[in-house]
Amino acid sequence: MSKLVLISGGSRGLGAALCDHYLRLGHEVREFSRSGSAPYSIRTDLSRPEEAARILEREMSALAGNSYEEIVAINNAATLTPIGPAAKQDPSALAANVTINLTGSVLFTSRVIGAFQDHACAKTIINISSGASWKAYAGWSLYCMAKAGSEAFFRCAALEQEVAAHPFRLINVAPGVVDTEMQAAIRGASAEDFPQLERFLELKRTGSLRSPAEAAALIAEIVASRLPSGERMDVNEWLEEGRLRLQAPS
Repeated sequence: MSKLVLISGGSRGLGAALCDHYLRLGHEVREFSRSGSAPYSIRTDLSRPEEAARILEREMSALAGNSYEEIVAINNAATLTPIGPAAKQDPSALAANVTINLTGSVLFTSRVIGAFQDHACAKTIINISSGASWKAYAGWSLYCMAKAGSEAFFRCAALEQEVAAHPFRLINVAPGVVDTEMQAAIRGASAEDFPQLERFLELKRTGSLRSPAEAAALIAEIVASRLPSGERMDVNEWLEEGRLRLQAPS
């Protein structure tokens, strides 16, 4: 039997690196995004929840008719913009951020659970979170709120799975600062809108950003580990001690 990997926002950046990583392992991959053009891409605009729900339900239902050795879903789709004080933002920009980052996260995750709940194989859903879920950044109020909200949703969903006959394992993972288009958007912001701009410029200048491929490989290690459902793992913590404590035997 094959192993299935489902990724939201898999057309670029970390999402694309995750697709590449699992494809190299021989897994069956599907990615859901607005701009994906790969053979395994399914055009899905999470900023339009009702339309996205229909697409997700259709595709998940078709896949759920198959048997799998393992199912991994990674909630990765996110946007940082608009950057700056919320009071300065257009209402449509505020709504779009919340819809993609929070509603989209709940929608993708809930549709995965609904489609594959009765599958008896190992099943893991990863929420790509951020240090912004607990640390406040001026200019990122919407992004911080959404990441905190999605983490809370995953913790609650993990509790709900405790009574399921064939439960999913749900884990929040913070990948650290990854060299993606999101980082480029941060560096393109003004210091007025984002007071910590200089720190992120310095991270790029000093080569301190983690590559998407490296981050994807570390996330895959966490997926394969014994980390319990409902937990949160920062990739930096994983490198420091989590890997030694929780990595599955080879």
